[in-house]
Amino acid sequence: MDKVKKAYKILRSCRLCPRQCRVDRLKGEVGFCKAGLAPMVSSFHAHFGEEPPISGFKGSGTIFFTHCSLRCVFCQNHPISHLGEGREVSAEELAGMMLGLERQGCHNINFVTPTHYMPQILEAVFIAKEKGLAVPLVWNCGGYESMEALEILDGVIDIYMPDMKYSDNAVSRKYSSAPDYFEVSKNAVKEMRRQAGDLVVEKGIAMKGILIRHLVLPDGIAGSSAIFDFIVKELSPDTYVNIMAQYYPCHHAHGFSEINRRITHREYMDALRLAREKGLSGGFRQVLETIDRARIPEWTDDLKT
Repeated sequence: MDKVKKAYKILRSCRLCPRQCRVDRLKGEVGFCKAGLAPMVSSFHAHFGEEPPISGFKGSGTIFFTHCSLRCVFCQNHPISHLGEGREVSAEELAGMMLGLERQGCHNINFVTPTHYMPQILEAVFIAKEKGLAVPLVWNCGGYESMEALEILDGVIDIYMPDMKYSDNAVSRKYSSAPDYFEVSKNAVKEMRRQAGDLVVEKGIAMKGILIRHLVLPDGIAGSSAIFDFIVKELSPDTYVNIMAQYYPCHHAHGFSEINRRITHREYMDALRLAREKGLSGGFRQVLETIDRARIPEWTDDLKT
C-alpha cells in the first residue's frame, strides 16, 4: 500500500508522464492528457489479436483506458485517446474487471494506455490481489514514460509492452507532439528491462519480461534502423521486438501527404532486413498476405525468414 500512497502523491503536482504538467489532479485539474482523478475505461474484454504469447489460447485480459499522454496524428484509437470516449470507474470496479477477466481464463491482465492512471491502477491491483488475482500484469504503453512512475511500478508489473515509435525527435514532435520522444523511450525501456528482464515464455504463454513494439511507417519515417541499433547494443539482441505492418492513415493522417497511405510490402521487408542486419532474432513479424487486408494481424514468431 506504500506504493499506492507514493503514486497518489504524484497526482498533487502531476508528473506521471515526461510532460510534467504539474496540475493538481487530486483537485480535478487536467493537463495535456486530459485525464482527471477518476480512471476512465472505454472497454475491457478477452483480446486475441495481441502477440502470440500475450493472447495465448484464451486471450489477453485487456482493459482500454481513455485519454493519452501522446497526440499521434495517425492514432487508430483516437475516439478513445483523443476524444475521451469511456466511462469513469472506481478502483473497486477496476479490480472487479481484472478478477472477472481472470475468471474467464485470460492469461494476463493487459493495461492498455495506462500511464496517466498509474496510481489508480495500482490501487485497483492492490485490491484485486487481496482477492486472489494471480495472473501476470502487462503494461501496454506508448513508451513515453517517466522514470519516477516506472520506479514505483518495480515489482508490480510482470510484462512491459512499450512502443518505440520514432528515432528522430523532429518526427516525434510533428506526429505525436513529443519532441523528446527518443531519449525518453530509450531510458524507459532500459528501466523496464532492468525490472522485468528478457521475455520469458512458458508453454507458449509470456510470464515476465519486455516485448517492444515498433510500427513501420511510410518512407522509413519511423527511423527503424536507429531503434534496432539501440535495442541490440543497449538492451540485448535477444529482446523480443514486434515489427508491425498494420499502419494505415486515419484520424489526422490525411493532412500529412507523406503518411497518407499504407506501407508497401517492400517497406516492410526493408524493416525486417534492417532488424536482421542489426542482429535481432527474437520477436514477431506480420504475415505479408495480411498487410493489405487485415486490421487484426496474423503473426509469425520468426524474424529470420
